[in-house]
Amino acid sequence: MASDPMAVAGSGPGRKRPGRRLGLFSWALFGWANSPVPTLVVTFIFPAYFSRALVGDEVRGQALWGYGIAVSSLLLALSSPLLGAIADAAGRRKPWLFAFSALCVLACAALWFVRPGPGAVAASLLIVGLANIGYGFGVVFNNAMLPDLVPADRVGRWSGWAWALGYAGGLAGLAIALVGFVNADRPWLGLNPGSGDVVRVVGPLVAVWFVLFGWPIFAFTADHAASGLGIRAATRVGIKSLGRTLAGLRSQGNIARFLIAQMIFSDGLVAIFTFGGVYAAGAFHMTIAEVTAFGILLNVTAGLGTLAFAWVDDWLGSRRTLLISLAGLIAASTAAISVTGALWFWIAGGILGFFVGPPQSASRSLMARLAPAGQETQFFGLYALSGRSTAFMGPAVVGTVTALFDSQRAGLASLIAFFIAGFVLMLGVSEPARKSRRP
Repeated sequence: MASDPMAVAGSGPGRKRPGRRLGLFSWALFGWANSPVPTLVVTFIFPAYFSRALVGDEVRGQALWGYGIAVSSLLLALSSPLLGAIADAAGRRKPWLFAFSALCVLACAALWFVRPGPGAVAASLLIVGLANIGYGFGVVFNNAMLPDLVPADRVGRWSGWAWALGYAGGLAGLAIALVGFVNADRPWLGLNPGSGDVVRVVGPLVAVWFVLFGWPIFAFTADHAASGLGIRAATRVGIKSLGRTLAGLRSQGNIARFLIAQMIFSDGLVAIFTFGGVYAAGAFHMTIAEVTAFGILLNVTAGLGTLAFAWVDDWLGSRRTLLISLAGLIAASTAAISVTGALWFWIAGGILGFFVGPPQSASRSLMARLAPAGQETQFFGLYALSGRSTAFMGPAVVGTVTALFDSQRAGLASLIAFFIAGFVLMLGVSEPARKSRRP
C-alpha cells in the first residue's frame, strides 16, 4: 500500500492536530449551508404544498410523504456504510462530499418544475428523495471530518456550536422564504402571491443557499491525504475493513449499547423533522405562512438549546447531556400531541425544539470520546451506520400508524416510544473520564 489511508496530510503519526480556525469554521459553516434542505424542503414548506396542492388530502399526503422519505432513507442506510468504508480506504472525503452535495443542489433546484398535474406526486417524491440522499451523505462525510479537526476534550463544544450554526441557517432560510415569498404581499422576483410559485421557489432558493455557503469547506478545510488506491482496490479494502469493524463490535459492548440507543432515538428525531410541518398544517389548520413561522420558532429554540447544552456537555459529560435532553423530548412530545388549542401547541412545540438539537450534538461528541484511540475513523463509520441504518423506521411507523388510525395525532404519538427506548438504553452506557487525546 502506498500510504496509510487513515493518515492525514501533515499530521504525522496518530491524530491530526486541530486545523486552522478558518478551516474549522468552514467545516461548521457547512451545517449553515445545508440546513435549509431538511427545514424548507423535507419538513415545513414543501411538505405542506405536497399534501394540499399535489395530493389534495392532508392525511393521505402525510402517509405518502412518510413512505417516500422512508424509501430514500432506507437506500441511504444500505449504501452509506459501504461507501463510507470505500472513502476511508481511498483517503480523501471531499470528493464524496462534493458529489453528494451537488446531487442535493440539483434535486432542490428541480423542485421549481413540480406543478400540480398528472405525475406530480410521484415526481416530487422522487426529487425530494434524491435531495434527501444527497443531503444525508453530505452529513455523513462532514461528521467524519470532525475527529481530525478538533481534540477530544473540545469535541463537545465544537459539535454543539456547529449544530447551533446549522439551526441558525435553517432559521435564516425560513425567514427569507416567509418574508420574501410565502407571506409577502409583493413576493420577490415578481412571483404571483396567489400561485404555487411562491412555494416551489424554495427549491431553487435552497440550492443557491447551499452553493453560496457550502464552498468554503472545499477551499479551506483540511482533508485526508489520498491513499493511492484505485477505486477497485479501495472497494476491496473498504469491504474488508467494514467486516472487521462489525466483527470487532462484539467485544465493545458499551459502544454497541450506545449505537443501538442512538439508532433508535435518531429515528424519532428524523420523523419529527419530517412530519412537523405536515402535522401543524393538518391538525391545527395552519396556513403555509403559519407553518413557516412555526418552523422558525422550532429553529430558534433548537439553536438556543444546542448552544446551552454544548456547555452542559463540557460540564456534565455527553451521556448525562443525552439523558437530560431525551427526558425533555419525551415530556415535550407528549404535550405537543396532547394539546388541542393552537396556542398551547405553539408553546409545546417551542419547548420540544429546545430539546431536539442536544441529542444530535451530544451523541456525536460521545462517539468521539468512546472511540478507541487509533480506531476513530472506523468507529465513526459505525456511528454513521447506526444513525442511518433504520432512519426509514420513524417515517415508516408514523406513515403506517397515520394510515391505520386515519389520524395525524396517532401517527405522531408513536414517536414517543422511540425516545423512551433510547433513554432506557442510554442508562446502560458508561462514559470514559474526560481527558484530552490531543497529541
